[in-house]
Amino acid sequence: MVRVLNPLASIARRWTPSPRTLRRAALSVVVMSVVIIVTGGTVRLTGSGLGCDTWPKCTDDSLFATPEQGIHGAIEFGNRMLTYVLSAAVGWTIVAARSTKPWRRGLTRLGWLQFWVVMLNAVLGGITVWMDLNPWTVAGHFLAANGLLTVAVITWQRTREGDAAPRPRVPGPVRKLSWAIVGVSALLMVLGTGVTGSGKHAGDSSEVPRMPWDWTVAAHVHAISAWVVCALALAMWLVLRVVDAPDDTRARARDLLIVLLAQGGIGYLQYFTGVPELLVGAHMLGSSLMWIAVLRLALSLRERPVSSPGVPAQTDPALVTA
Repeated sequence: MVRVLNPLASIARRWTPSPRTLRRAALSVVVMSVVIIVTGGTVRLTGSGLGCDTWPKCTDDSLFATPEQGIHGAIEFGNRMLTYVLSAAVGWTIVAARSTKPWRRGLTRLGWLQFWVVMLNAVLGGITVWMDLNPWTVAGHFLAANGLLTVAVITWQRTREGDAAPRPRVPGPVRKLSWAIVGVSALLMVLGTGVTGSGKHAGDSSEVPRMPWDWTVAAHVHAISAWVVCALALAMWLVLRVVDAPDDTRARARDLLIVLLAQGGIGYLQYFTGVPELLVGAHMLGSSLMWIAVLRLALSLRERPVSSPGVPAQTDPALVTA
């Protein structure tokens, strides 16, 4: 009987990444997820959403942008190409997680989850083009990108931990408060898509349908939810000091407050200045940074101790007989 290795198992036999390499791989997906969100916003804000008028090709006859499509075609095609950079980062993470000794099965699964979310969002992006930038599909495309960012941040955090069962670092009510912050922050981003979908920046110079409500009303509702997040974040910062939480956890709460303050300032500034494109783009970047800060705070409230050396590696099911 000859044992046959699948490609990942074959790489794992020949290469063992350092913990630092594994963390860098996971961080690269976090960075590229933010880049994709911001450049996706650039596509919309420059009116380049239909710069490539079909998918997966850029035109019916060309995979690439053509000179006739001008700057809008170049911007949209460039954003599509970044998906390959993101995919390479995800692939690097999968390979690094699979090659770690002992093999961390849960970390590898998170890597593959990233892969499938990237594939899902690529399809959603194609559907968005096919439907001529329907605001509901645009919103779904944005939320799926943040779904990838969520998995990427969790994966990055897991590379810094062991695989033992999580242990709480703060009392139960504090952890419940953190989940409230996560839930309201997620709602905040969903409501933000309502502002975008009914607002001025449709993503194309032609007439694009908008969501059926006044964008100023949507902006006010969005602002109310933002104030709720700020109130919860301030409460968390104070509570963590009362319960004498670890220094790194209190630092995460401080970071969240700083990001929220900056994001709120940008939000109000863009509203009172007629939502100029540059400020809208900065607000999208702030949205990603806020979500990262929210997740890092929640994840810092528990710990997974690193297993002691000498724990045997898990059985590798990738070794099959042929």
